[in-house]
Formats: sequence, structure tokens, C-alpha cells
Amino acid sequence: MDHIPLKRPHFFFTTAPLPCPYVAGRLERKIVTELAGPDAEILHEALSRAGFRRSHSIAYTPACPGCNACIPVRIVVDEFEPARAMRRVWRANGHLEAREVPPRATAEQYRLFSRYQDSRHSGGDMALMGFYDYRSMVEDSPIDTFLVEFREPGGRLVAVCLTDRMSDGLSAVYSFFDPDLAAMSLGTCMILWLIEETRRRSLPYVYLGYWIAESRKMSYKARFRPLEAFGPGGWKVLDTENFGKNKDMQAAE
Repeated sequence: MDHIPLKRPHFFFTTAPLPCPYVAGRLERKIVTELAGPDAEILHEALSRAGFRRSHSIAYTPACPGCNACIPVRIVVDEFEPARAMRRVWRANGHLEAREVPPRATAEQYRLFSRYQDSRHSGGDMALMGFYDYRSMVEDSPIDTFLVEFREPGGRLVAVCLTDRMSDGLSAVYSFFDPDLAAMSLGTCMILWLIEETRRRSLPYVYLGYWIAESRKMSYKARFRPLEAFGPGGWKVLDTENFGKNKDMQAAE
């Protein structure tokens, strides 16, 4: 990682253990720091390249006792070739209009967000979020952030992706879609859009957050190859098919 000078010291904290939302029976702890002040952008860049993620004005990375299941991953855009099923998804959603909009929460977005949470994550904390919690998630960003809204020809909102701009790519912060349209594979469609937009900007990476082999909620990310994973040796290509079967991959965790 490049050395990036900061104008003031930044402090990191470890959270208390809580039940893991992805792997049953495990505890989750995080290292967190605030993204604030004149260094917010460059700190976010540096930490993102070191495997951190952003939520609101906080950057975090897992620091779970006895577990390293969460692996930061990013798509190598220039080498990505969509599988046949992905090409079908892209064509099937060709009628949708994708539009970048400022990070401003709307009642329309929140209604879609609530339906998605109730259908897909009814037992999670996000399902309890009210409108002002949702607005905080969207608007409390100290860095360059935008929303991508996907609409049908008649204007109906069917999917939204909260995205951070970075100097080396785009980072998918959170996405949601109409749960009644599951057959359209809108989650896949949004990632494909990010890949194409990143390529259009001549940038190398789409940051996808954490891949967790043991979690069905996160396992879909393995389909977007080639993926690079961040580990002790920096970013290296992740062999998802043989993950955990050889020492090299274990070292990359």
C-alpha cells in the first residue's frame, strides 16, 4: 500500500464481541475509526486498500477471535469476462434505466429498502431501521458517494446501489432491490453495471466488501472472477474454487 501522509493522528478502537450475523455460533468484533476532518478522503482510500469498509462515517475491518472468514475482495475489471448466465441477466435487464443521483434519501427509496429487508433479512438489525436510520446510512458520508437508481420504463424504482467513488475504482457499499422481482437477478445486474461503469472510467477495480465462503448471503461474490483478496501479502488473486484446500490460500486469508 502506498504511504499516504495524514495531517492529524487517527485513533482506532475495538468493538465489544457480538453474535456474528453471517456465521452461526461465532462472535464478531471490529476495529473501527472515524472518517472525519480534512483527511477523510485520503484515509478512506488508504484503509479501503488495506481491506477496510465504510459504514456512515466509520471505517471498519473484522477482528474476530479465532476466525478469519471475512475476506476483503475486489473485481479486476479489465480481466473480468461475464459468464453466460450473467450475460443473460444483463440482456434481460436492458430495459432498465440506471441513473446516478446524489446521496439523498427519499421516501420512495426507503419503501423499497423496507420491503427488501422484510423479505431477505427479516431477523437482522437493518430490518428495524426507520426512515431516519436509512437517511443516515445514505447521507452520513464524509467522502465522495452517490446512489444508482434502477427504474423500469414507466419510472418505477426497482433497485438502488449506494456507491463510493475511489481513485482506483468504485466501492459497492450497500444495494437492495424489489424482492418480488427476484427472477430478474437485480443484485447481479447492479454489480455488472458497476463493472461497466468502472471500465468506462478507465479504473481498475470494483470493491465488493467481504466474501465469506460459509455464508450464503456473501457467497455470490465468488462468481465475479477474477477476484483479488487482501491478506498479509497484499492483494492477490483468490482461487475461490480451491479455497482452503492449499496452504497458499490459507496464507492469503
